[in-house]
Amino acid sequence: MSTLKLKDGTEIYYKDWGTGQPIMFHHGWPLSSDDWDAQMFFFLEKGFRVIAHDRRGHGRSTQTFEGNEMDTYAADVAQLVEYLKLEKVIHIGHSTGGGEVVRYINKFGKGKAVKAVLVSAVTPYMIVDENNPDGVPLAVFDDIRKNTAQNRQQFYQDLTFPFYGYNREGANVKKGIQDNWWRQGMMGGIKAHYDCVKVFSETNFTEDLKNIDIPVLILHGEDDQIVPYKTTAVKAAALLKNGKLITYPGYPHGMPTTEAETINKDILEFIKQ
Repeated sequence: MSTLKLKDGTEIYYKDWGTGQPIMFHHGWPLSSDDWDAQMFFFLEKGFRVIAHDRRGHGRSTQTFEGNEMDTYAADVAQLVEYLKLEKVIHIGHSTGGGEVVRYINKFGKGKAVKAVLVSAVTPYMIVDENNPDGVPLAVFDDIRKNTAQNRQQFYQDLTFPFYGYNREGANVKKGIQDNWWRQGMMGGIKAHYDCVKVFSETNFTEDLKNIDIPVLILHGEDDQIVPYKTTAVKAAALLKNGKLITYPGYPHGMPTTEAETINKDILEFIKQ
């Protein structure tokens, strides 16, 4: 099992397959690098080097009780990029991982990252306030925190329905996908997952987005019940110097899994431009 021991002693599990230009994948809450299976296999077959890590506190990495905040997440990525000697990297982030991508690029990735893709990402920020009146009420995230702390086993099963749009009429519900989501979630640490709710809901990435010069592709489902696209994707695209936005009618938050063929095709086209 490939792991990197970070400066604070945290061990980060990572996958590193293939050769060619590196693509680094950043997963969402409360999952792991396994959530990128459909993309890693696809791009490996296309001749890319594919890398994905389990964020601290998630998956097979150390179940950290501290350092579970975005600046540390980004610094962890920087250490892994340095350790693997990666150059000209394409960074792809889903949900919370999209925030990790833009924070990393802004703070550490200048001159190393060449393109980025934000999929169903939480950027620029989720929470409702006077500057974001159509954001998500804090009470929603308080409920996620409460369920993570007190009801995680059942909550992580229940959450798969809105995550993949399986609560919509006529949905093709796949229990294997639900079970895989639950498996990934339960591998992680409860304290790290609890802390990360604040990270993905309240971290403001506005300045990160403004400071990024490289091309950025934003992909978001219009039926995303977890991260509403008008609150995030539309606003993020407006903040970027070199951004492109694609939205998909009817697609859910977990579209990298349920709609992998379309998502992979659009990412590959962006990379080849």
